[in-house]
Amino acid sequence: MKTRRKKSFRAVKCTLFVFCYIFWVRVCLVINVAYADLWSNVVDTLMADPALLLIIMGSLMFTITFFGCFGALRNISLLLNMFVGILLAILLLQVTAAVLGLLFSEKVQERTEQLMMKAIVRYRDDQDLENVIDFVQKKFKCCGGDSYLDWSKNMYFNASDQNPSLEACGVPFSCCIRLKNETVFNSMCGYETQKMKKSVVSRLIYTSGCLDEIVWWGKQNLLLVGGMTLALLCIEICMMSLASVQLRQIRSVQQKRKRNRSKNLCCNRKS
Repeated sequence: MKTRRKKSFRAVKCTLFVFCYIFWVRVCLVINVAYADLWSNVVDTLMADPALLLIIMGSLMFTITFFGCFGALRNISLLLNMFVGILLAILLLQVTAAVLGLLFSEKVQERTEQLMMKAIVRYRDDQDLENVIDFVQKKFKCCGGDSYLDWSKNMYFNASDQNPSLEACGVPFSCCIRLKNETVFNSMCGYETQKMKKSVVSRLIYTSGCLDEIVWWGKQNLLLVGGMTLALLCIEICMMSLASVQLRQIRSVQQKRKRNRSKNLCCNRKS
């Protein structure tokens, strides 16, 4: 029985440590990449920088996984308790956010639209934000928030006659439709597209907005998104369960030691 308990104790300890270590290493890599990107592209509004958000979230996950790794390795009950408590809080926040998102989907969509419009206005002012928008528009084959005309709200792509920019009345290159056999990409294909008729524009750029395309993609890949979310939740629950089991094992070992000490004291007194 003792050997079985020792094996189960080691199995729980090693499994929890491996889980936490893998997460810890991945978080370290994310923080390093985001930190290098942040200092290579320093902007005035740091709170809106995606790299800073990654650093903050990565630092939080780094601390949590460190508690799990060190607590599991050294059998420290305090760190394991903190690990379980923080993971439980994150799990509750994720579930609450998902429920609120379903209940107030219209408000979430409105808020997302507002954030998208702010991002369009700040395009060209923040290199990180520019890369994110270009990636989204290329990935989902879309342009702007609701439509390609949203780019008129950006000072560089504004369609007014007073705009001295060369990109006036145009859209970014990431809105352009790429041909399969195209060898040299024309980065100026979006110029003055806001002046053209929609029948002509639809041959050059994507005219549908990114919000509709992202919602459509989410509906088409509902099983994939739901599966990934459930997998993440299952991993978190598994890590919490392993930490709880190890805490019970540590407590049982401590109680046995106390009993043995009390027995030894009683025997010494009798002798």
